Amino acid sequence: MSRRGPTETKLLDVTKVSGTLVAALIDPEDFTVEQAGTVAKKVQKLGASCIFIGGSTIADQGHLDEVVMRIKRDVTLPVLLFPGNITGISRHADAILFSSLLNSTNTYFLIGAQSIASIQVMKSKLEAIPMGYLVFGDQSTTGFVGQVRPIPLNKPAIAVMYAMAAWYLGMRMLYLEAGSGSEKAISPEVIKAVRAYYPGFLIVGGGVTRPESASAAAGSGADMIVVGNLLQTDGYEKKFAPIIDAVKHIRPRLMDD
Repeated sequence: MSRRGPTETKLLDVTKVSGTLVAALIDPEDFTVEQAGTVAKKVQKLGASCIFIGGSTIADQGHLDEVVMRIKRDVTLPVLLFPGNITGISRHADAILFSSLLNSTNTYFLIGAQSIASIQVMKSKLEAIPMGYLVFGDQSTTGFVGQVRPIPLNKPAIAVMYAMAAWYLGMRMLYLEAGSGSEKAISPEVIKAVRAYYPGFLIVGGGVTRPESASAAAGSGADMIVVGNLLQTDGYEKKFAPIIDAVKHIRPRLMDD
């Protein structure tokens, strides 16, 4: 198992003090460079703990680099790559969520893309954080592109089996994904079931657009909530701030506890 780097350590330390964190996910396909910088500055002011940059359909790596550099210029938050493919890598970020799409039916998304990308990650001196990635439901771009066999939203036992496999394979982070733009968030029952067995850093995303869904996820054991599509809506600031407030001081169990 690889050692923790400074970005991963910082996130763990902040979680222990502040409770569940909120990450803002910016997809370069949906923002200009200027828009991405503006959104990053606003969410930092509102209380976000880090910026995720990525998406399932990134094609322009030049644009990705420009977005990462602008955000790094404009904010002091950690900037982590959340790539859906090898085109999602930029040497300008602080770290990369080096993930395996565990319930994909295509070995390319399990280990193929990771093998191809590994040399570039090493040469870029990116901090690589090992992460398992699980997609629930069947109505997301991630699921379509990643050719997943989606986990039913009402089958927590299946999620637990994948979670434990991820931990035993050395994945210190686990992302439970309801899907970008999903109307249904991961249920508290699923999060609680995974939290009861998985001792690593638990991330929950997809469908988190209201304080109620955020607090439910945090109270069920999520270490981090990811908010993405909400940032593309008018007046997102008024919706984002209550989400931050809803999870403050809710302290999940961490692997070091």
